[in-house]
Formats: sequence, C-alpha cells, structure tokens
Amino acid sequence: MINENRPEPPTFTAFLRKTFSSALDSVASFLNGMGLHPNLMTALGLIGNAAAGVFIAMGYLTWGGFLALLAGPMDALDGAMSRQRGDDSIYGAFFDSFTDRYSEIAVFCGLLFHFFSTDNWPNALLVFFAVTGSLMVSYARARAEALHFSAKVGLMTRAERYIILTPGILLRRPDISLWILAILTHFTALQRFWYVHKQARESGPIGGAKQRKDDHE
Repeated sequence: MINENRPEPPTFTAFLRKTFSSALDSVASFLNGMGLHPNLMTALGLIGNAAAGVFIAMGYLTWGGFLALLAGPMDALDGAMSRQRGDDSIYGAFFDSFTDRYSEIAVFCGLLFHFFSTDNWPNALLVFFAVTGSLMVSYARARAEALHFSAKVGLMTRAERYIILTPGILLRRPDISLWILAILTHFTALQRFWYVHKQARESGPIGGAKQRKDDHE
C-alpha cells in the first residue's frame, strides 16, 4: 500500500500560500461578501489570460504581460473563497485545474503566434518545449494522484512557471523566461516521475498489472 502518512516535501507554492494567506483571506472574504462565486473568479482568470494571449499575439507584450499579471492571483483567490464558504468541492477543484491548463496554453499560444509572425523560429521552438514541459508537469501529478500516489514535488509548479514567465513578457524578453521553462519544466516532470517511482517501489507490486491501462484521454 502507498504510505498515506508520507510528509509532503515543501514547495514554493505552499510557501506563497502561507505567506500571503492573510491578504488572500481578506480579499476572499470581501468578494464572498459581495455574493461572488469562486467559479466566477476561476472563469475571470481564464478570460484574463486569454485576453493576454491575444495582446501578446498582436505584439503588445507589455500589455499582455500586465493582463497575465492581473489574472494570476485569481488562481489563489478562488480556492480561498471556496474554503471560506465551506464549498471546497471536488468539481470546483477539477474546474480550477481544467481552466489553469487553458490559461497557460492561451499565453503560450500568444507567444507562439507572435514569434511565427516575426519569423523568430528559434523562440517558437522554445515555446514548444516550454509548453510541453509545463503540461507534463501537470499531467504527472494528475496521473500519479489518480493512481493514489503523491506527486507534489519539483521546481516548476504552476506558481513558479507564472512568476518566471510573466516578468519576461512584461519586460519584452520572453525568450529568457522560455529558456528557463524549456529546461526546468522537463526536469520537474522527471522529478515527479522519480518521486512516484520511489513510492511504487516502497509499496510493492500491488495491483501492478491491473493499474497499467492505456491512456486514451
């Protein structure tokens, strides 16, 4: 069996959540008092990132980075609002993760279109490696948890990717951010792979053949 009492390694995301918890709770309380729903904040975050992607694609990198900067905190606010309402549902968590992936894709697509339109193929290739690495980081955790393993480890979680990418866009040097992400996201995916591998070895071959299913999603 998987050790459910295994302590989670400290992550930068957990550090940020603890550091800014008071401020987040205050804003969340205000928004809940206005009658706003957490899923609305999640949707607004997606819309903001989609708009950022459009501006970036048009070459307005500073405006696109500014919109992405505004949309980012929505990812933390919706969770804080849900906890205060006692409405921390499984569907809410799924909706949040689902829209997070599209939010990332929107910004990366904006960068990809921008580099295509300026014939900057090396940076377009960097976008490809950065986005595939980012999606593999998220997939590794999702698949691991579906199989009852823990995978909340690694350097480039959602918060770190946001903190690295957004300033690069704002300063009109997304190539620097993309180089970092193109390397470290794949490193993080491998970190999660190895972390799950260690748990699997500790748990023994329980239901191994049963769990090995082709992934047709």
